Amino acid sequence: MSEEILINVTPQETRVAVIENGVMQELHVERTSARGLVGNVYMGRVVRVLPGMQSAFIDIAGDRAAFLHVADIWGSKQNGVSGPPIEKLLQEGQHLMVQVVKDPLGTKGARLSTQISIAGRFLVYLPQDDPYIGISQRIEDEEDRAQLREKLQRLLPCGEKGGYIIRTMAEMASEAELASDLAYLRKIWSGIQEHARTAAPLAILYQDLNLGLRVLRDFVGDGTSAIVVDAPEVHRTMQQFARDYTPTSAERINCYQGERPLFDLYGVETEIEKALARRVGLKSGGYLIIDQTEALTTVDVNTGGFVGVRSFDDTIFKTNLEAAQVIARQLRLRNLGGIIIIDFIDMDTEDHRNAVLNEFRKALARDRTRMTINGFTQLGLVEMTRKRTRESLAHVLCEPCPVCAGRGELKTAQTVCYQILRELMREARQFDAKEFRILASQQVIDMFLDEESQSLAILSDDIGKPVSLQVESLYNQEQFDIVLM
Repeated sequence: MSEEILINVTPQETRVAVIENGVMQELHVERTSARGLVGNVYMGRVVRVLPGMQSAFIDIAGDRAAFLHVADIWGSKQNGVSGPPIEKLLQEGQHLMVQVVKDPLGTKGARLSTQISIAGRFLVYLPQDDPYIGISQRIEDEEDRAQLREKLQRLLPCGEKGGYIIRTMAEMASEAELASDLAYLRKIWSGIQEHARTAAPLAILYQDLNLGLRVLRDFVGDGTSAIVVDAPEVHRTMQQFARDYTPTSAERINCYQGERPLFDLYGVETEIEKALARRVGLKSGGYLIIDQTEALTTVDVNTGGFVGVRSFDDTIFKTNLEAAQVIARQLRLRNLGGIIIIDFIDMDTEDHRNAVLNEFRKALARDRTRMTINGFTQLGLVEMTRKRTRESLAHVLCEPCPVCAGRGELKTAQTVCYQILRELMREARQFDAKEFRILASQQVIDMFLDEESQSLAILSDDIGKPVSLQVESLYNQEQFDIVLM
């Protein structure tokens, strides 16, 4: 696997594209005006305690109050046994140190925890916990797990408080690299504690790295051949950070200075446009329809123009196999989270269903986000969940259409004409006007002048008043007004 990471920087935003074998697999966008909050530590203030929900709203100086559930209060559970209710733990006006674990999504505020965790390149540090060492579930080999635990144990001073989770990237890390990570994490925690002692209420005690530096911490692996950034100043900052913290990646960071924009050179801009489309084509001629709603995301697989060469069952099977790969990529690319329902084309044989499901699981294995996948339901659907950590690509780059309000459809001109006729009848019964004037879009007025001219004439006779028409070029097809003259 050959992986390249492209970083496009402007004063307004930073965009990171992960390219594998020439195909974009992930896109991350961070805007200067709306940086993500996950990982940030604040001195928050309790503004409201809700005993009925066992939760509280915490002010962290954002647009909306953040949300803290009793289960996310450190020490609220001991040995799996629930502790005191939230009204015994928190009082309105109280100040406490909190960390954002989930960004605001839609109308919901940020999700908080009082258990602080600090991520490094190889380790996650939980400074408030009792001493323990956890290991990423992605490291499956028991011998490797035991060796990593022993390696880290040798570096920890006896009696030091705090827990550690060994990340997947630590699998090939040396003791020197782990020691460097330990020193970095301890330094950050020491700075947070010192700041907390003197900080004003609602102050930010620690801000996670910006997107460019998080690339070096979280994304770069052995399979990464190059990190290409198109801003010289950011390139220098990344080089300095890499030399101090991730020396193995320093030599792979390149500064792009070509005349053609970096994302254009690799075709990323085109891929972004495709990632915002509802329909996704498959190479075989089939296609996907992806619909994102408030509650869940649905993916529908269709054969389209693919007719196969052997049998109908074989055509369906090949389309579903290809779709499994493309769906996994689209989930990462669009950053779709929450409940996801996939409607593969119905397959008659159990072997075909199992093969498609295995192919789908294999394609999802490279995803950095936690997920659960269930098999085929009785209705032939695959249900899965993918953890929501930030807004989807569509929510970051787009907003609901002001014309259709997000429905994706408009009332036809004929429907609007009939709606206007009903409204005219209501107005005529309530008001004694000399004339009624209809203000509407060009399409609706044209309909009244042509196909619905007789309907308008009949209504005018019924109410005994003249009705005039006026085109409003700024009105969309559903907008209209009736003016009493």
